[in-house]
Amino acid sequence: MPEIPPPLKPPKRVLLGPGPTTVEPRVYAAMQLPIVSHVDPFFYQVAEDIRIMLGPVFGTESHFRMVISGTGSSGMEAAIVNFTDPGTKFAVLANGYFCERISDIAGRQGASVVRLEKPWGETFTAEEARDFIAREKPAIVAYVQAETSTGIYLPGKAVCDAAHAHGALVIADCVTSLGAMPVDMDAIGIDIAYSCSQKGLSCPPGLAPIALSPLALERLRARTAPVRSFYFDLKLLDDYYEGAHRYHHTAPISMFYALREALAIITEEGLESRFARHRRNHLAFVAGIEALGLRMHVTDPANRLWSLNTVSVPEGIQDAKVRARLVAATGIDILGGFGPLAGKIFRVGLMGASSTQENVLAALEGLEAALGAEGYRPAGSGRAAAERFYAANPA
Repeated sequence: MPEIPPPLKPPKRVLLGPGPTTVEPRVYAAMQLPIVSHVDPFFYQVAEDIRIMLGPVFGTESHFRMVISGTGSSGMEAAIVNFTDPGTKFAVLANGYFCERISDIAGRQGASVVRLEKPWGETFTAEEARDFIAREKPAIVAYVQAETSTGIYLPGKAVCDAAHAHGALVIADCVTSLGAMPVDMDAIGIDIAYSCSQKGLSCPPGLAPIALSPLALERLRARTAPVRSFYFDLKLLDDYYEGAHRYHHTAPISMFYALREALAIITEEGLESRFARHRRNHLAFVAGIEALGLRMHVTDPANRLWSLNTVSVPEGIQDAKVRARLVAATGIDILGGFGPLAGKIFRVGLMGASSTQENVLAALEGLEAALGAEGYRPAGSGRAAAERFYAANPA
């Protein structure tokens, strides 16, 4: 017989990385409630509550909103496989890791993938996007609204307008924007938007919200060939949640409870107040970073995510050592870059319940100490600069 392990005692962490984020106590409490069957009327009411509350968060009045049982990558895969067949011309605006993943999944579906590429951390002008789409005339255009690997934001209005002018559908990755920044699905013209539960929504990982525009729903219902995935077939999932309630899979009941409670918290706070909180804390953090003599990786403030801040690592400093010192001294957990940005950036998440003034000040103070221990000499006090910003810009 194997030895019985001791009770779990997770370390105390302040989650300020790119996700997961802090989970609200009310969300944890919801997860402790007794589960029901995945075909119980109570569960279907929970799913309907989620569908209703997701509308404003996505910025859409489209009825088709649901949750995939899986992480954000399952939302990405569902978005792609339901609208992509062998030979589909699939255009990707590629400027970060998750654009690479989109390209990979589309290629695995047999799509003909074409890409407009930029270095990680740069974005696309409206003219570049329009010219690319006009030249390639794809059936699908995909872009990442909130790129977790770089901290860059691309709202995508020009992308959507150009795609629709050529009859293409638009897929947008909203994994790091949903619940923290405006997604504005209808106003921008996004046809398929997906996200995750563990970032701006402040839930544990395990669910992927997804929404379709009326045009995307029309294309989905017009399909004659079966989707090349059973688990991610949105027509089958729609029949499970909205139609005949025909069994499809055993949904993670406790996670649905969690997401329902998280969306209720967002509804209570109000989206305008929530977005203002994220923007204010982001700007205070940037003020502190610049006071320390550090640089943001995304140079144009208009292109920066409010939810995920990418800070360039100073010359001669090893990011892993700084992060290890920070977590050991304060419990604050941030992450570094990967791919071409490995060792070059810190990724500091301020999203959902993690986006607080207290966390901003503690992160700046902790970073200053950890950097100093590794030989960096700050230009000034990051905490003091953020405090001045807060005083000048009250909530």
